Amino acid sequence: MTQDLLLALGAFAFVTVISPGPNNLMLLTSGANFGLRRSLPHLLGVALGFPAMVLLVGMGVMQIFDAVPLARPVLTVVSVAYMLWLAWKIAHAAAPGEAAAAGAKPLSFLQAAAFQWVNPKAWSMALGAITLYAVSRDLAAVLWVAGVYVAVGMVSATTWTMLGGVLRRWLTQPRRLRLFNWTMAALLLASLWPVLAG
Repeated sequence: MTQDLLLALGAFAFVTVISPGPNNLMLLTSGANFGLRRSLPHLLGVALGFPAMVLLVGMGVMQIFDAVPLARPVLTVVSVAYMLWLAWKIAHAAAPGEAAAAGAKPLSFLQAAAFQWVNPKAWSMALGAITLYAVSRDLAAVLWVAGVYVAVGMVSATTWTMLGGVLRRWLTQPRRLRLFNWTMAALLLASLWPVLAG
């Protein structure tokens, strides 16, 4: 990979992972409700799970959509249903102290990594990155794309989770927390608009 192509890939990866979307909204919410330390498995699941998805997409998973035309609409329905459930959970999240007492937990590493496969924005990003920056689909090109996403994904996931942690202090009042959680749930649902409109 040339230096120019690597810089372009880095810029593309940074813009796609730092912009608001399901992962970042959930990390912000997790940071606000559970703090950075308890949200680390969730953070790492996103930061490493998405590059793993990129790797598998680059190695041929995207060919499933060509071979099985029904796969795309089925994935869309499953994704939308899961996102609706997550939005409901976020909207009804308890205050941090109450959530701990009730046994509420942030997503685990595996849950966050698995979420990538039903996240419409993740699919768009993975397909776009592989199509634009690993045109040859050879292992080296795909590894470069996945590696860049590990680097920028760690920065983005940490930033969003820490931002949630900063908001945590402001959200000590139940009214503010309810407003925050309902807003995050609404934004998560709004992030589905490109999928539903497309």
